[in-house]
Amino acid sequence: MISQSQLESYLWGAATLLRGYIDAGDYKQFIFPLLFYKRLCDVYVEELAEALEESGGDQEYAALPEQHRFQIPEDAHWYATRTKVTNVGKAIQDALRAIETANPDTLYGVFGDAQWTNKDRLPDHMLRELIEHFSSQMLSLSNCPEDELGVGYEFLIKKFADDSGHTAAEFYTNRTVVHLMTEMLEPKPGESIYDPTCGSAGMLLSAVAHLKRQSKEWRNLQLFGQERNLLTSAIGRMNLFLHGTEDFSIVRGDTLANPAFVEGDRLMQFDVVLANPPYSIKQWDRDAWAADPWGRNIYGTPPQGRADYAFWQHIIKSMKAKSGRCAILFPHGVLFRNEEQAMREKLVAHDVVECVLGLGPNLFYNSPMEACVVICRMNKPKERRNKVLFINAVNEVTRERAQSFLTDEHIQRIVAAYQSFGDEGGFARVVGNDEIREKGSNLSIPLYVRVENDNGNSNGTVGTVSLKQAIANWQESSLALRESMDKMFLVLGSQND
Repeated sequence: MISQSQLESYLWGAATLLRGYIDAGDYKQFIFPLLFYKRLCDVYVEELAEALEESGGDQEYAALPEQHRFQIPEDAHWYATRTKVTNVGKAIQDALRAIETANPDTLYGVFGDAQWTNKDRLPDHMLRELIEHFSSQMLSLSNCPEDELGVGYEFLIKKFADDSGHTAAEFYTNRTVVHLMTEMLEPKPGESIYDPTCGSAGMLLSAVAHLKRQSKEWRNLQLFGQERNLLTSAIGRMNLFLHGTEDFSIVRGDTLANPAFVEGDRLMQFDVVLANPPYSIKQWDRDAWAADPWGRNIYGTPPQGRADYAFWQHIIKSMKAKSGRCAILFPHGVLFRNEEQAMREKLVAHDVVECVLGLGPNLFYNSPMEACVVICRMNKPKERRNKVLFINAVNEVTRERAQSFLTDEHIQRIVAAYQSFGDEGGFARVVGNDEIREKGSNLSIPLYVRVENDNGNSNGTVGTVSLKQAIANWQESSLALRESMDKMFLVLGSQND
């Protein structure tokens, strides 16, 4: 059996063969399809051998469709493509399309749309080297179990994210943050899990991993995701298949413009929503949202330059009335920006926000921004109604080799605070909705929780004020100033907002 370190070396070795031919940011569109192609063919051969042994060598029986998870046409098999010496790119492309066609319900479009026939970028000798490299290991289930290959695939996603710079955020979310979000929502066997901007499906797989860790039934989870980018949605589907997950639906498309999961004239609703929406996107159809046919503008229409509250409202409309809960990874700006105050007031009044969690810097991929996680629940327990738990976990972060992440201890502390839903000096505080309304429905965490310094003093004491507290103070004073000006304009009869 191939070891995890051997697998990772093997996978990254394939990418290094492309150096000098294509940009690092483009590795994924060629490596992932070849890896999945090799896996499908090796598993097919393994299934064939098992069926032959079971039937005493009956070739017809072994070739029956029901003996195989996926159908691999003979002329599209890896071994057939490996014999090609010229026009290798076309041979690969033809084989991938033939496999998609042979499995229309499961694999259609799964290999993406890479230009395999561009010989300037992918000359025959380089593609032959790549095929020979992949041929050096058998990726059968017995030699490379699903969990191991899944971890190897995630390793490759992370490596490609590291190499491709700012574009990585499209398909990679810090896995320790995803783990935290999943632990807080506690997915249960049989539930439906949805990610409206699913990238490479890491959040959906986190729900699977959560149940596996607890030795609970995970195969009956229903996984749904939508992703705008064609290649990234294909990577997500391959990721799920390679992890042994079958009951899922990943659809390519723009969630705001054309939500994929609908039932009649309403959105489908799910038990759990996990999401890291692209933040503050400017290119979206604001006019269409103002008259949204799916009724998602429950709190209003966000400003053109920031679609964050469009995603937030979409998610709230996508949750089941009784069991629906969500965890959304956002930049902190959504908690206090002035232009979204009216929508935030309605959000607070709706009483679906259960927890606002502040995380430290650099947990967004390739961005120094501080992240926050917002937990919403459609049917809060009675004791949590009209209250929000604020957790200031900015210091719960570790940085090694230019990477920031949460340790198990960080995650356990945050989850414990969330589950106990009580006050913890300098870390967590339960705040009534009335107090939040008094602060103009501002959800900025330092307004409610002061982080203690290493010397045990709260920020802002002993004559010093932290930058974070200074910002919070400024937010409070600017809010008071704005209220005073509003009253003044009202007295003057001004029609200004």
